[in-house]
Amino acid sequence: MKPYAIRKAHQNDVKTMHELLLQSAQKGLLLPRALIYLYVHIRNFYVAESRGGEIVACCALTPIWEELGEICSLVVRDDLRRQGLGRCLVNACINECGALHLKKIFALTYQKIFFLSLGFNVVEKDILPQKIWADCVNCPKYPDCDEIAVLLDISEKKDAQATSTV
Repeated sequence: MKPYAIRKAHQNDVKTMHELLLQSAQKGLLLPRALIYLYVHIRNFYVAESRGGEIVACCALTPIWEELGEICSLVVRDDLRRQGLGRCLVNACINECGALHLKKIFALTYQKIFFLSLGFNVVEKDILPQKIWADCVNCPKYPDCDEIAVLLDISEKKDAQATSTV
């Protein structure tokens, strides 16, 4: 993992991020993102960058509502999957939740096992009305979404950590 650095994304990363996301979307692994979406939401993104400066993965933490955020647009280049880059990116997003005062984060995903391994739990989509009315109603798959909703309660995790360190 040492040859890669996790950092906040920059505007000049967008075209590479878009290409990575497009390749995965074409394989049905995630929903596509328009180039303009990436430019507008660049502050939400983290990237994994090689020592040579190549962007090989990305992920975003998007605030959705009061105390609720979404992990989205997680993609790792095909030849680098299963090496911990996705985990590192999601953990960077989780670590940012405190600064944003987010207590719960969710993802809509096809990669259930990955998120379960990070402590997320499968939930019904109807507990996410803000997401459904903000984004899902505009999706071509709505209302027949085949993604799985997963949720992580950060406040429980922090409470458990606080208790264990006392």
